[in-house]
Amino acid sequence: MRRYRRAKIVATVGPASASPEMLKELFLAGVDTFRLNFSHGTHGDHARVHAAIRSLETEMNRPIGILLDLQGPKIRVGTIKGGRMPVEAGEGIRFVLTGTEGDRMAIPLPHPEIFAAVAPGDHLLIDDGRVRVRVTGPGEDSIDAEVVVGGVISDRKGVNLPGTVLDLSPLTAKDRADLAFGLELGVDWIALSFVQKPGDMIEARGLIGDQAGLVAKIEKPSALDHIDDIIRLSDAVMVARGDLGVEIPHEDVPGRQKELVRACRLAVKPVIVATQMLDSMVAAPTPTRAEASDVATAIYDGADAVMLSAESAAGRYPREAVEMMDRIIRSTERHKLYRSIIEASEPSEEQTAPHAVAAAAADLAEVIHAPAIVAFTSSGTTAARIARKRPSVPILAMTPDRAVSRRLCLLWGAHSILSENVHSYEEMVARSAETAMAEEFARPPDQIVVVAGIPFGQAGTTNNLRVIQLGQA
Repeated sequence: MRRYRRAKIVATVGPASASPEMLKELFLAGVDTFRLNFSHGTHGDHARVHAAIRSLETEMNRPIGILLDLQGPKIRVGTIKGGRMPVEAGEGIRFVLTGTEGDRMAIPLPHPEIFAAVAPGDHLLIDDGRVRVRVTGPGEDSIDAEVVVGGVISDRKGVNLPGTVLDLSPLTAKDRADLAFGLELGVDWIALSFVQKPGDMIEARGLIGDQAGLVAKIEKPSALDHIDDIIRLSDAVMVARGDLGVEIPHEDVPGRQKELVRACRLAVKPVIVATQMLDSMVAAPTPTRAEASDVATAIYDGADAVMLSAESAAGRYPREAVEMMDRIIRSTERHKLYRSIIEASEPSEEQTAPHAVAAAAADLAEVIHAPAIVAFTSSGTTAARIARKRPSVPILAMTPDRAVSRRLCLLWGAHSILSENVHSYEEMVARSAETAMAEEFARPPDQIVVVAGIPFGQAGTTNNLRVIQLGQA
């Protein structure tokens, strides 16, 4: 199952894609990692999907990643008298901590952490920003506000507070139960919602340990203020543009996306660009030209992966959406300007021997026109260091660790292979040649570049570079 592209595809599983037959169709169409969105569905639903993906993995004899996306805290108004209430710009309204069946002077907002945090001038965005109000008088159990952008406030609509850091854990009781369930299932990644500060990552890591990779979802402006530390504490990052785009100006989102992709590449951490990438394909068999351009932009930025949400979870054309995303990625990566754009955004090398060896492997593969780089990696780090360079040739990432092989399905350019550990230099050479030919990446008399850490099996020791000519005794 060779992919003829470097960037990866993440697809959300939902009612439109949960059957074993459709999961297989989506994998064959190009999905590398499946996302289980725990904002929807029961534990039983997700367990059945997880089992189907693992069965498919066995059938295809190819690692498949599974990402569990936690719901996180949901801040909402309470119920409104009559179910809905129009408000106009300039009028005054009041939010209250307790109460039901609210009117414009008693809109229920049952979240004490908001009352403790807001200050005059802060903004509250209701229903994804369709209604915007400015705080004029915060209090212990009531908040007076002026409507800035009018609209309709209705029951249980979400509330966003851009620029306000809430004293709120990103892990609700539901999230903790979902996390424990997912770890018991054996998912490969945990995506953490509502990240505001580095301490949120530390809290989640304390529960996850090394049982799964930790993905920081960047959807709050406060996370951008601490982004370097958040990236350092994560194993991967998701640019959650939908929620982020509610809380920062729309015109700032593209630039922030580029900053985040570059920062993750510099830190050798995979980055996923997500939300509404082919949104019109929820109901139509083809995307808009703007959506195709959006996916291509993420690829030109150097993202490790792009993600489908409702398109594959609830849309009418899940397989077609995956096929379209696959075609856009391949077309973009073949474009004559792609290499020059990727190379122009290349971060400076870290001054360490492992990074230097990985970078040299990528450069050497280019010079000798090698069809592949073989990376022996126990933790995934060696392959990630090579991928950081974004070489023009695929990376055969060979690992004896099944969990690592699945997480590598999110890494740019990596063709993940579960392989027994090697114990000697001679075995490394033989295994590299055998694998490159068996996976149909190379054939005699091709030369391949091999990267490993010696002693074998020790994580993080990228220190050996070798050129092997196939067919040579």
